[in-house]
Amino acid sequence: MTFAATILTLYPEMFPGPLGLSLAGRGLREGLWSLETVQIRDFAADKHRTVDDTPAGGGAGMVLRADVLGAALDSVAPGRPVLAMTPRGAPLTQERVRGLAAGPGVTVLCGRFEGFDERLLEARAVEQVSIGDYILSGGEMAALTLLDACIRLIPGVMGAASSGMDESFETGLLEYPQYTRPVTWEGRTIPEVLRSGDHARIEAWRRAQAETDTRLRRPDLWERHEGARVQSPSGARQRNGKKT
Repeated sequence: MTFAATILTLYPEMFPGPLGLSLAGRGLREGLWSLETVQIRDFAADKHRTVDDTPAGGGAGMVLRADVLGAALDSVAPGRPVLAMTPRGAPLTQERVRGLAAGPGVTVLCGRFEGFDERLLEARAVEQVSIGDYILSGGEMAALTLLDACIRLIPGVMGAASSGMDESFETGLLEYPQYTRPVTWEGRTIPEVLRSGDHARIEAWRRAQAETDTRLRRPDLWERHEGARVQSPSGARQRNGKKT
């Protein structure tokens, strides 16, 4: 089964963009995943190919029309999750990425202007997704980010199956620090443990570093990690040696 991505956008020329390069690009050329774009403007009914209108109730900016977007979505074959890239959506997580990458693909709706007419999101099975608490000019860059996160998990894209297993978020922790040659650079030396050849020590050091960095840099991740770690099989939480 090939992971298939369909992007609904006002700017189809932005794709595949960076996804046409490096490992993702090679995977695209080898047929490990596929990409098609749909020009939203092709579904406008008037001679000016109008896709937006002023906000109901007044206000600045323009809103993408539900009738145009609905027609565009209806032109895409069903059977894949439909995602709308919007800052109002649920934060994208590595867990969700893994689920998407394991499926048949995605249909991604890229917003512009002030966003989508809410009725579209009510009338169609659309999952609203955000890649972070900041504003972009449109959903295209967010869609590229989403696809990159999924494509790298497709078997054969990254090469070795274990390539991504220790990376940030895969284990609930940030990744441990990485080093490579030269051994000494500007007076800074690769930690001795990594040069020891003792794989047990190395593994313990990496785990400790990942935990420390996560606790200091991402306390939100650390709290979730600790909550999962102390959860017993029965569902009871362990605190100071006592079940609660």
